[in-house]
Amino acid sequence: MNEIVKQIRKDLSLLGIKKGDHVLVHASLNSVGKFPYRANIIVQAFLDQIGEEGTLLMPSLSYKTVNKAQPVFDELNTASCVGALTEFFRTYPGVKRSIHPTHSVCGIGSKSDFLLKDHLLDETPCGPCSPFARLPQIGGKVLFLGCGSKPNTSMHAVEEQIIPPYLFGEKVSHTLQLSNGNAIKKTYQRHGFKGYEQRYDRLLDVLEPAEYRTGKILEAKSIVMMASAIWEKGIKYLKQDPFYFIDRAN
Repeated sequence: MNEIVKQIRKDLSLLGIKKGDHVLVHASLNSVGKFPYRANIIVQAFLDQIGEEGTLLMPSLSYKTVNKAQPVFDELNTASCVGALTEFFRTYPGVKRSIHPTHSVCGIGSKSDFLLKDHLLDETPCGPCSPFARLPQIGGKVLFLGCGSKPNTSMHAVEEQIIPPYLFGEKVSHTLQLSNGNAIKKTYQRHGFKGYEQRYDRLLDVLEPAEYRTGKILEAKSIVMMASAIWEKGIKYLKQDPFYFIDRAN
C-alpha cells in the first residue's frame, strides 16, 4: 500500500500537483488498475501530496436521480452519479458537500469552506457561487484521472457566463434536505443540452503548453489543467462561436 501511495505521489508531482494546491478531480476508478482498497489509497495519496494547505474536491453530481419526478436532494444520503471514486469520497471522514440538487461538490482542505459554502445561493447548476466558478479565483487546478477531458463540469460555469442557446432547460422545484435537519424548497433552472454532445476535450486544442500537463497516474492517462485557463479560453472561444464546445448528437 505504501509503495502505491509513493507511486501516485510521484505521478502527481510529474503532473505539477504539489503541496498547497487546490484540485478538482474527475475520475474513472477502473482506469488506475485493480488492487485492494484502491479508492481509499488514491484519496489518501492525493491528500498527502497537497497537504493541509491544499484542498481536494470531487463532483458529487446527482442529476440522474434528482429530477422533476424525484425532486428531493438529501445532503447526507443522495449518492453521486459520476463514478465510484466520487461516491467513496462523498462519505470520507471530514469531507463536506456543497448544497445543490444536481451539481453538488464534495471537498476537504484549507479552502473547502470558501469553495462550497455558498453554492446554495445559486439558482443554476454552476453559478457564480459554485465551487466550479470559485476554483479559478484561488489558482485551482482540474485533474482528469483516466476519464479524458470531456467530463469537464467547470465548463458549465463558463457557459453560464455566456449562455449559449443549448445551455438551459426547464425549471424544477426541489426540496433540499440538509444535514442539520432543516429542509428548504427552491426552484432551479436545469441544464438542457438536448440534441447536443459536449466536446470539452477541444480545450486541449486552444490551451497554451504552460496551462496543462499530461501524464499517467498508475495506469490511468491523466490531464491537469489550470482552472483559470479553462475559464479564460472557454469564454474567449464561446464568444467567438457559442457552439465551439458541442456537436450535434447523432
